[in-house]
Amino acid sequence: MINDVLELDLTGEVWEWRGPAPFHFMSVPDELCDDVREAAELVSYGWGMVPVTLRIGATEWTTSLWPKDGGYVVPLKDKVRRAEGIALGDVVTVAMEIHLNV
Repeated sequence: MINDVLELDLTGEVWEWRGPAPFHFMSVPDELCDDVREAAELVSYGWGMVPVTLRIGATEWTTSLWPKDGGYVVPLKDKVRRAEGIALGDVVTVAMEIHLNV
């Protein structure tokens, strides 16, 4: 088994989805979605979710990218947004790792 990591830097605006509870996201830029789709074939679990490790500033966490409208979105936990002083509408850069096991 080969352990490999796809590393991508994403920059985008923080937006909110107001469902039963509000969630904050940023969208994976279209030009990076093909790379994510390719990795998803190896690591996705149910509903197209893609497990990732993310870092903004000094804060690192694990989560999953969510498929949406042919692309992917990055959920931004409240704890992360508070730690890094991120507000709705801010443009942020996220370092992302997708661990591939082939």
